[in-house]
Amino acid sequence: MNALQDTWIQRARRWWRHHWISESASRRAVPPEMAQRLQQRIAASESRHSGQICVCIEGALPDDALRRAGREAPLSQVVRERALSWFGQMQVWDTEHNNGVLIYLLLAERRIEIVADRGIARHVGPAQWQEMVARLSQHLKAADYEQGLTTALEEVSGLQMQHFALPSGQASVNELPNLVVWA
Repeated sequence: MNALQDTWIQRARRWWRHHWISESASRRAVPPEMAQRLQQRIAASESRHSGQICVCIEGALPDDALRRAGREAPLSQVVRERALSWFGQMQVWDTEHNNGVLIYLLLAERRIEIVADRGIARHVGPAQWQEMVARLSQHLKAADYEQGLTTALEEVSGLQMQHFALPSGQASVNELPNLVVWA
């Protein structure tokens, strides 16, 4: 098989996978009870630092992004752009200290992206985020979503505590809802 046929086959498989998985798959992967536990972990984390943490679980890429994947841009770039889009839609960038973090899961590709706002990005470099993503990807590939997301929340919380811990006696301001968003 030549490279062109292989590329076509890969695209056909990707297209099928993304059209087979729906938002309901997101809710099956992270059911409401699990989402509730994750939301409680987010709230507990945010009570100790000024950062904001959001989670988005997306079943599949929309058609326009899917068309671009592999033709106009590498899949990794398209997934990153989609995570950045959710970062904007969820207004994670709109926090007082610019220290919001989005944990984005794309189920159809079993990929995770972490998008950090500029405030925390000044303290945590891209290599450290990528190391975290690599560790979390192992849970995602094994479909162990709760452990993977819990680990992600713990690691992001640790970074937020290291750089944006609340002074003793200061109450946390919850700037963004502690929701798990399904898409």
